[in-house]
Amino acid sequence: MRFDVHYVEETGSTNADLLALARGGAPAGTVLRAGYQTAGRGRLGRTWEAPPDSSLLASVLLPTEAVPFVAVARVALAAVDACQLLAKVGADLKWPNDLVVGERKLAGLLTETDGGSPTLVVGIGCNVAWPPLGERPPGLAGRLTALSDLATALPTPGELLDALLDRLSEWVLTRPADVLAAYRSGCATLGQRVRVELADRTFEGTATALTSSGELVVATGSMSRTVRAGDVVHLRAG
Repeated sequence: MRFDVHYVEETGSTNADLLALARGGAPAGTVLRAGYQTAGRGRLGRTWEAPPDSSLLASVLLPTEAVPFVAVARVALAAVDACQLLAKVGADLKWPNDLVVGERKLAGLLTETDGGSPTLVVGIGCNVAWPPLGERPPGLAGRLTALSDLATALPTPGELLDALLDRLSEWVLTRPADVLAAYRSGCATLGQRVRVELADRTFEGTATALTSSGELVVATGSMSRTVRAGDVVHLRAG
């Protein structure tokens, strides 16, 4: 797949902008990157905030998938590849849509669709060059990491995007079953004791599998639960 990258210094949300471009006929392969987002979004309507020019903030227009989770997995795997290639940082996948190093979040992804459109948008926010840990807001210091915390050779957000798209051009040609197999292999959530936080309840168990639809299977005592969407917290042993 060929990618057509557009850049803006500032916008509300690259996902929202790219959905609008898709409604106007933009083809799959269209990419929008921003230096700063004023209304970046994460899962469940949460905000995604990052200092200007500190992160890769981009959205990619891809063909729709029979299993939408596969689109997230393709971009997530490409992002893992890019971080390893350019910064020599090995990131793990945390279900359903994060990249983590240890238990700290390095990147988040968000997939959105627009009705019956033949395309979908996958947005990514990856922390690249953040202020030192002591200069970050107290609520973020223990939860987030950035490539600048981990790498001696630091790519720019634009260079990281170029590497991500180069790898994504291969992942979009990979069979969905093989994409899911690669995701399972790199997913730190599988095998972990987890707490699953849903809209109406919370439960704990061990994440044992990922279904062919991208759902997480969690064993809780004598039964298993299949989670389509929810927040997952990795629990420390003991």
